[in-house]
Amino acid sequence: MASGDWTFLSNYGHVIVALAKNPTARMRDIAQQVGITERAVQQIVSELVSQGYVVKEKAGRRNQYRLAPDTYLRHSLEAHAKVADFVAMACGAAARDEPGTPGRAES
Repeated sequence: MASGDWTFLSNYGHVIVALAKNPTARMRDIAQQVGITERAVQQIVSELVSQGYVVKEKAGRRNQYRLAPDTYLRHSLEAHAKVADFVAMACGAAARDEPGTPGRAES
């Protein structure tokens, strides 16, 4: 990776942002957005599900993914923050105002 090609978020962070914006997104679409393979997205989502950060739900013939907003982040530097805090930071106020988005202020 060239010195100017890095990003602040890991692929895990990018996948969480993609799922927050579109819980019904296909793995293929997330892979294209993040810039990784569909298999890599499947592995990341599987790990996020097994660790309790994402809940996988069947919606007809497709899967839908719901973030677990009250789950705390893993690293000691961010252990005080929850998934909802990360999504609010990464997606901004517009995403927080969408129905079903963690951190959304309910009326």
